[in-house]
Amino acid sequence: MPAPINEFKQKLFLGQQQVGFWLAMGSPNAAQIAGGAGFDWLVIDAEHGPNDITSLVSQMHALQGSASNIIIRPPVGETWMIKQLLDIGCQTILVPMVETAEQATQLVQAMNYPPKGIRGVGAALARASHHNRIADYLQTANDQVCLIVQIEAQRGLDNLKDILSVDGIDGVFIGPADLAADMGYLGQPTAEPVQTAICGAIKQIVAAGKAAGILMAVPELVQHYLTLGATFVAVGTDVTSFVKATDTLAAQYIGASGVDVNESKDEAEKKNNPVFRSAGDVY
Repeated sequence: MPAPINEFKQKLFLGQQQVGFWLAMGSPNAAQIAGGAGFDWLVIDAEHGPNDITSLVSQMHALQGSASNIIIRPPVGETWMIKQLLDIGCQTILVPMVETAEQATQLVQAMNYPPKGIRGVGAALARASHHNRIADYLQTANDQVCLIVQIEAQRGLDNLKDILSVDGIDGVFIGPADLAADMGYLGQPTAEPVQTAICGAIKQIVAAGKAAGILMAVPELVQHYLTLGATFVAVGTDVTSFVKATDTLAAQYIGASGVDVNESKDEAEKKNNPVFRSAGDVY
C-alpha cells in the first residue's frame, strides 16, 4: 500500500484553484469547526499561532473527518522541524521567510527521503505511515510531499527567478504583511507599491509554471489574484473571524443599543418591561 494521495498537490499540478482558511488559535475545536465549512485547504500556523508538535497533532486528529487538505507552517524552515511535521502525517508544508535559491534547495532536501533528500527514516514510529502499517510508505512518500516556499521580503522577490528554478518546489506563497513591512509600509499590505509587487510576483510565478498562493481578506483583491492565475488563496483566519463575530455581537447589544453591563438586573428588567415604559416607547 502506498502513501496517501496528496489531493492538494494533485490539484496544484492540474492548475485547479483552491480556496483556503488560516488556523492560528491552536485549538482542535476551532480546527474541527473550520474543517466542516468546506474550504479546500486549511493552514495550521505554528509560526504565529501558539502551537507545538503536540497541539499540531491534536488539530490533525480533529480534522481527520474533514475533506479540507491540511498544510502546516512551521516557525522556520529547520530540517528537524520539517522532519517532525512530515512524521506526524503532514504532507504539505509552507515554509516562511525564504529568500534565496540556496534556502529553497535545502528545504527540498529536508522534505524528501534519500537519495533525493536527507529526511530521516523513522517511519516505523510515525503517524505518517500509520505506524508502519503502510508497507510501501518509504518508497512512495516523496511523491506525495508538497513544498510551498513563502516569499515575504524584497530580497526574496529579487531572487524569485532563481528560487523558481529549484526543482522540488511545488508552490510559492506571497506573504503580504511582512512584504509590506520590508518595503517600508508596515501595516499597509494594500498600499499601491506593495500590491504592484505582489501582482508582479504572482505573474512571474505563474509564468514559471509554478502554483502561486497568498492570504488576503479583501474580496476585491482575492478576485484579482485569482484572475492573475493564483491557484491557492486563503481568504480569512479563525482569529479574525472570531474577533469580528464577537465584536459585532457585542456592539449589537452593548453601548450603541443602550445596554449597560453595569446596571442591575432589576433596572434592566424595568427598562425593558412595557409596564414601566411610556406608550410612545412601546409603540
